[in-house]
Amino acid sequence: MIPETAFILAAGLGTRMRPLTDDRPKALVEVGGRTLIDHMLDRLSAAGAKRFVVNVHYFADRLEAHLKARTDLDIVISDERDALLETGGGLKKARPLLGDDPIWVANIDSVWLEKDPDGTALKALCAQWNPEEMDAALLVTAMETSHGFDGPGDFFLTDGRLAFRNEAPSAPWNYMGVHITRPQIIDAEPEGAFSLSRLWRQLAPQGRLHGTVFTGKWMHVGDPAARDYAEAHLRA
Repeated sequence: MIPETAFILAAGLGTRMRPLTDDRPKALVEVGGRTLIDHMLDRLSAAGAKRFVVNVHYFADRLEAHLKARTDLDIVISDERDALLETGGGLKKARPLLGDDPIWVANIDSVWLEKDPDGTALKALCAQWNPEEMDAALLVTAMETSHGFDGPGDFFLTDGRLAFRNEAPSAPWNYMGVHITRPQIIDAEPEGAFSLSRLWRQLAPQGRLHGTVFTGKWMHVGDPAARDYAEAHLRA
């Protein structure tokens, strides 16, 4: 099943990306001739998404104006001008706009290279998705194929199920910033700022948090150095 609706997290302050974000949201930082948010919109559109909900906060007017220019896509704004809500709170705020079918959820600071240009990674995630067995399925990649990610890894992966690193010194898999989820997982949560990781930590022990492995080159574009690295590789 290919989700038709995508929620894109674009409200962050982009503090680590300064000075590139002194006059724009991180979503409008350009890499390889396109803004970060356009990279993700294009990826998800190619994978089959037809409707996009984007949250805004920092330089919200400028991001909204950019998105209105994307007349090729159906884009709806989830307005977080009043307060940043993090990933979980942002999803909760956008919930009335998302419907009840499974959705994509994506960060804007994730770009990648894969051998096939037809969106193999996202298609593989769709192929694995099974709402009867899982509440969220995350695209993950190995530490050795990651760039711009600081840390000892996020997850262990066994028979398609993810487990958090917790107290282990390291873990082999990183979350790439894109997943499919049942939007209902947010329904019982209170309003306000919180991370989706809180819910994932509840789902993992139940076997309801799954992962799909990406085998290309993933670049987390979180600061100017990582942006320059991604720029060089995308243009190459």
